[in-house]
Amino acid sequence: MVHTVTKQLQTQPTMFLNMMLLLLGVAWLAWLLLAPWLLKCSAASMPLTKHLNVAIIDSNPALLARDSIKKEDAPDPRVSTVTPATISFFKGMGAWQYVQLHRHAFFDRMQVWDYTGLAYTRYSARDVGKAVLGCVVENKVLQRSLLSCMEDSDVKKKIYPSRLNSMTLHKSSLISGTDSISSKPSGSLAKLNLSNGDCLYAKLVVGADGSKSHVRNLAGISTTGWKYPQNAIICTVEHTEDSRCAWQRFLRTGPIALLPMGDNYSNIVWTMDPQQAADRRSMNETDFLKAVNDALDDGHGPHPQSERMGGGGILAWLRSDETSSASEPFEVPPRITKLASDRMVFPLSLMHANNYVSKRVVLIGDAAHTVHPLAGQGVNLGFGDANSLSKVIAEGVAVGSDIGEMTLLKRYESERKAANIAMMAILDGFQKAYSIDFGPLNVLRAAAFHGVNYISPLKKNIISYASGEQRLPIFT
Repeated sequence: MVHTVTKQLQTQPTMFLNMMLLLLGVAWLAWLLLAPWLLKCSAASMPLTKHLNVAIIDSNPALLARDSIKKEDAPDPRVSTVTPATISFFKGMGAWQYVQLHRHAFFDRMQVWDYTGLAYTRYSARDVGKAVLGCVVENKVLQRSLLSCMEDSDVKKKIYPSRLNSMTLHKSSLISGTDSISSKPSGSLAKLNLSNGDCLYAKLVVGADGSKSHVRNLAGISTTGWKYPQNAIICTVEHTEDSRCAWQRFLRTGPIALLPMGDNYSNIVWTMDPQQAADRRSMNETDFLKAVNDALDDGHGPHPQSERMGGGGILAWLRSDETSSASEPFEVPPRITKLASDRMVFPLSLMHANNYVSKRVVLIGDAAHTVHPLAGQGVNLGFGDANSLSKVIAEGVAVGSDIGEMTLLKRYESERKAANIAMMAILDGFQKAYSIDFGPLNVLRAAAFHGVNYISPLKKNIISYASGEQRLPIFT
């Protein structure tokens, strides 16, 4: 098989990956598990790029296992919360129809509060005239849907179950094969040596191989960032009542989120210091469920009182334009009754590549940036990268540009860097604001919750921004 692939590359140089080489890794909340399939499907859905040749390097055989999803299985703890913008992106390239064949759960409400009991905020899709705020989907469902979309397209593609060993720039020259002689495209190409002995050439290498990106390192792109003094526990739990509400409570040690997955299942993402995470991972199920229910109920502090949030005061002048969710009372999340998966623990960090592009190389997803998971936005930033890059490539093809040239790729970098840095700053600010337990600061945070709940323009803007619109959450 290796000999056949090598001979094909020698005798058919047009198969030298005229569009890109996508790399695949394995990591938590796996944007990087999805990126290659996503970008591939996006390119296939565009008339200008559907005829380009694409190769994917992926050494993880699980992604190609057709029997990997069974309806009778409990939901996998590795999930993504996709925004309406991401859903539209999937629909546009024809991948959402495959998601609908498997378990997924829309939510149209969200409640956010903290341990002080001073305030809370509720969001509703109705506040901005939308049907949903988002959808929770298992990563394996997204992977399978994107792969199915790719397989059903007529785009030339090749999947290499291998790993990248090295990457260099290579000058074009004539190559002689046993059957014919052809020339590569003019200019330099990226030369990639794979662990199985194959040698590939590409006009564009798209690194989607995670926060420890090998592509990024080989391209010499540096990063800026830091590790948070926190780990996250994720797991699937079961409760007696189904819910279409997403819940998030800020505790002294970090936030805990309960995300609906349908069929009385939810996903837990619980952030805390590493020692606490290790202790809770090793707890027996009974003790762990008690700790989770305490964290989501009143175990770390009192419930906010709905009447405290109501009527009059300094914000009374805004009541006439009040969103419907502002009048909704505080709700206690459903009680967790069963642990339905293993508990997984992951360290948290913020990382940002100083450059997204290099000669013949571009980074997307976790290879370019990682964020704190408190708002579930990391995966959607990656989807935004893929969407933007696909459009830039299509525009380049339309005018006959070399899709691996820096001048073209810099347009992608300029667009995505601004959007990603803005979201990273917001999420990091939230993390730092809730890492301090100090009386006056607690009151200020409560005032912020109070204001967001009642200042209609601000609340609507926050919902729109979190849904994937580009405008920042300010008064506009």
